[in-house]
Amino acid sequence: MLNIYLTNENFKLEEITEITKGCWINLVSPTEEEINYVADKVQIPLDFLKDPLDEEERSRIEKDDDNILIIVNVPLMSKDDSGLAIYDTIPLGMIIANGCFITVCLKDNPIFQMFVQNKVKQFFTYKKTRFALQILYLIATSFLKNLKLINKKTDEIEKELHQSMKNKELFTLLNLEKSLVYITTSLKSNNIVMQKMLKSNYLKMFEDDKELLEDVIVENQQAIEMAETHSSILSGMMDAFASVISNNLNMVMKFLTSFTIILSLPTMVASFYGMNVPVPFQHYKHAFWIAITISIFLSSTTAFIFWRKRFF
Repeated sequence: MLNIYLTNENFKLEEITEITKGCWINLVSPTEEEINYVADKVQIPLDFLKDPLDEEERSRIEKDDDNILIIVNVPLMSKDDSGLAIYDTIPLGMIIANGCFITVCLKDNPIFQMFVQNKVKQFFTYKKTRFALQILYLIATSFLKNLKLINKKTDEIEKELHQSMKNKELFTLLNLEKSLVYITTSLKSNNIVMQKMLKSNYLKMFEDDKELLEDVIVENQQAIEMAETHSSILSGMMDAFASVISNNLNMVMKFLTSFTIILSLPTMVASFYGMNVPVPFQHYKHAFWIAITISIFLSSTTAFIFWRKRFF
């Protein structure tokens, strides 16, 4: 999908049909024809447009003549085969060319929609450096939002695990732990790119732009620390709740075993008095009630002993 936007004379974003100077070209899962069209029209290397479409592409910044390619990772929520949420990341490419600004991504994401819907202040398509920094800032805040969602989901699972003996909650925690690994790795890669942007002369930045980049780095560093903290907590929870589930199961098994022993005593007494051989008091008219009394006494005594020993 190819969309072209331009900030008009009234400082409003409008969608246009032709590539013009100062426009924003947004490529989302583009076709080969769209890639070739943009590459020929803007005169940029094809690799600049194709590299961000590789899901395994690493974050980096590189320069080719006057064209600058910035690849960073953006958060993406998906679901596995069982419907459990997985917070993953995908590459996003930003290309600062002579005449326009280009974004390339495999999937659409809310960050693009915020710009399209004019929800970002001081956004102009022709201010390419600032546009790139604004995208980086929104990516960092998006990571922080996802980390808060993961933390909230972890708290919900923690409450369920107190009484749970199923594996579903543990599988959910495992998915969240995998998500935190992906997020932490992506954040660290993004941080390296932003540090390089700050120290190198790839981008011409004014004082305000440098301050914005520094703010982005601070937000990104905060997200890294939060992700590492949540990852450590989640790892400890996985071990702890695996033991809790095992302990809950042992308690149930102990209760069932104790109850089985208590029920087996009346059966044992009845078996003795049901033998086809002479037994004591077999001709006594109250022999049945004697057997019942013995059964109740043995079961009650055993139940009392188990209760004192906290078997149930």
